[in-house]
Amino acid sequence: MFPVVTVTGTPYERGRQYGEQARGRIHRSVAGYAAAFRYYASWDWSRACAEAQRFLPAISEFGPQYADELAGIAAGAELSLADLLAVNVRTEIMSSARVRTALAGQLAPAECSAFASTSGDGHVLVGQNWDWLPFARDTVVVLEATPDDGPAFTTVVEAGLLAKFGVNSDGVAVMTNALACTEDQGDPGVPYHVMLRALLDCRTTGEALALLGESTRASSANYLVADKHGWVVDVEARPGGGSTLHRLDPDERGVLLHANHFVSPDFDSTDYTDLSPSTSQFRLGRVDAMVSAADEPVGEAVFAAALSDHAQQPDSVCRHPDPALPPEEQTMTVASALVDLSERRFRLSEGPPCERGYEDLDSAAMMANG
Repeated sequence: MFPVVTVTGTPYERGRQYGEQARGRIHRSVAGYAAAFRYYASWDWSRACAEAQRFLPAISEFGPQYADELAGIAAGAELSLADLLAVNVRTEIMSSARVRTALAGQLAPAECSAFASTSGDGHVLVGQNWDWLPFARDTVVVLEATPDDGPAFTTVVEAGLLAKFGVNSDGVAVMTNALACTEDQGDPGVPYHVMLRALLDCRTTGEALALLGESTRASSANYLVADKHGWVVDVEARPGGGSTLHRLDPDERGVLLHANHFVSPDFDSTDYTDLSPSTSQFRLGRVDAMVSAADEPVGEAVFAAALSDHAQQPDSVCRHPDPALPPEEQTMTVASALVDLSERRFRLSEGPPCERGYEDLDSAAMMANG
């Protein structure tokens, strides 16, 4: 299983502990994104760091505690704050670059198939495949945090980033998909991974919705939020404030599914997937078909099978590197999660779930979720 990093205390103290414990993997993250930025944005690392520092005022205004966490991670990892910022705004750099490269005909890597469900046996289930560049598999950690103020949380995250998908001790889970549209220009605002971290501080789905609506976000993203009481909502976000959010609710089956394209009928921009070939529509349709065809209640087994599916490989839901593509454009399922908020159970697969299946994660945040 991925290494577990356990941190406690103030934002800076937690960051420093995180940086110290994950130092080697954080340095791998820096090296991996230095190569990715060169390939997709034609930026060297010094340019990426300079661009990333433009986001620090927005982060500090949104939540100074998150700027303190970043400073602590940098200190613990023996890197500069600019290095950490560059990793944490990797989406903003990559999203604006992927739109430019799509216009130039270059394929960018795809990310993520996510779900939430309150159907079947009545349990609140959420989960996802996180698909990304293969180097990331060697950077992931399970971050277990007990803040001195706010809920404890568990997030499965690339080392150095504040958060990815996860759950907190108040029973709020956050799953996510990368999105991009022509409005993604890399303008400063609250970065994607800072927003994911902030959502893990929310005590209810309603609080998460309010936070998204009150914030000026730097990039497009999809946020799928659920709580233990069964309130599930999906928010497609374009860059900007509350007027650029698109809310989706569960369908008549009690299911929400999402991949890497906008599906809201209110979306009125140009989606990245309209500019470049994408697997997103196929993956979303495939998971939907498997859920609809299930003979049994739509429970964990149905979603585990969907996230492990290889139909139309290599464009499948469960993804493996495609040797026909340049290494920089290959994608794989780096991690996969199945979370039962009703049973307080977090199951995780290191790498594609077809390879080793799911293992129970001894999550302190889940155990504390009463």
